[in-house]
Amino acid sequence: MVVEPTLSEQFVLERSIREIEDCDNIDVLSQLCVAMAKAQWHQARLLKQAVGHIALLDAVLSGGEQKP
Repeated sequence: MVVEPTLSEQFVLERSIREIEDCDNIDVLSQLCVAMAKAQWHQARLLKQAVGHIALLDAVLSGGEQKP
């Protein structure tokens, strides 16, 4: 799967990146890192669960046996 952001999305991302790069406040950067680590963990867990559900649904629809 390839992510193709719109031009508007690319500009929003670039603006966010530049704000982070220009930030000199170590406390703000630390809080941002913590928030990003938590968000990444949750997204990874959600993605893993979603893929598992898709695989289970695919197995059920194709008549295959399901594995827990």
